[in-house]
Amino acid sequence: MPSSLSRAEARRIALAAQGFARPRPETPGTRQITGALQRMRILQIDSVNVFARSHYMPLFSRLGAYDTGLLDRLVFTRRPRWVESWAHVASFVEADDWPLLQFRRDAAREKYGNDDWAVAHADLLDWLRAELAERGPLRPAEIDHDARKVSRGPWWDWDHVKNGLERLWLFGDVAIAGRRGFERRYALAADVLPASALADPVPRDEAIRELVRRAAAAYGIATAADLADYWRIRDRPTVLAGIRDLVDAGELLPVTVEGWQTAGRPAKAWLHRDAARPRRMDAAAILSPFDPVVWFRDRAERLFDFTYRIEIYTPAPQRRYGYYSLPVLVGDDVVGRVDLKADRAASTLRVQSAWWEPEAPAGAAARLATELREAARWQGLEAITVSRWGDATDAVAAELGAARHDHAALAEPRSTI
Repeated sequence: MPSSLSRAEARRIALAAQGFARPRPETPGTRQITGALQRMRILQIDSVNVFARSHYMPLFSRLGAYDTGLLDRLVFTRRPRWVESWAHVASFVEADDWPLLQFRRDAAREKYGNDDWAVAHADLLDWLRAELAERGPLRPAEIDHDARKVSRGPWWDWDHVKNGLERLWLFGDVAIAGRRGFERRYALAADVLPASALADPVPRDEAIRELVRRAAAAYGIATAADLADYWRIRDRPTVLAGIRDLVDAGELLPVTVEGWQTAGRPAKAWLHRDAARPRRMDAAAILSPFDPVVWFRDRAERLFDFTYRIEIYTPAPQRRYGYYSLPVLVGDDVVGRVDLKADRAASTLRVQSAWWEPEAPAGAAARLATELREAARWQGLEAITVSRWGDATDAVAAELGAARHDHAALAEPRSTI
């Protein structure tokens, strides 16, 4: 195996590990969805719904237009195969992986289980556990308690009942038994998870080693910072110890990558033993801001020379690219970004802005136009219009034969979990 790789080779390895070397199926079904989920190991949740909710998008990027109801049946049921957990922030993970994150729930209990709020509301926490035990899964709106009538607190403007339920979820006493719309239904963990997931928590250091191993397989090639960020693990010494163990076992191979630097020296990186190394990549996709390909911004810069920040919290006059611009992947590189809005009242996909990265390849506009047509079809939208904001809009509009519209500030939905 090589001890050094070019940046292009690293990009192709990383994209192949995430499933982008695979042809899209004609009709994606549960098997293809499950396969993509198992390659990623984790699916980040975010509620912003200007185009599509973020947890739906990584599967669209890999599989094309698929029935989101198939994913809903895996994650939003009483006994889900993929369950919500604090993993890479709020995320879906396989129910069988619940024991690997016990150390994180233990840390949450230590931090929030005896703070001033928890001590003051210990009776409420006990009452909520009893209420869920008696009544089964409940939305906060279905819980009648005097604590709901007091002023809201600092956590996302939650009342005490919602605050208590979220703490119990972070501790692992409670799990999410589906959602209504985007509102969580809470239940005792034993009523949601298989008994095997609750029987044998994995010790902290062993769990971190296994999570590092899974991150390495999901990334294909990575630095220690990449592997730690995949599961948002802050304990660098334990991550490094896990990497050493995996190197000793022959699962990870030390390499350097062209242009990857740390303090002026080549950065240490590791190649997964089983990572595919395609000679070329012919992918095309529109990515979520929370896709593993780009969610760690430092890695996105190393792989693609792509500086990326979402601007949902930036005042409109100060936005450079748009409210919720999405990276555009063509071939083995991120070549641009596009800000999309699903105008459902008009059954129209609105391209609010579109921009190229330097040296975007010839033909990028045609590939993006194809992805936009697929995106509109996936969302059940009949038309596409393109604004005039951005250096890619004219070329994209011409490829689509699309009507133009004046860019206007989006309504800005509140992001909640």
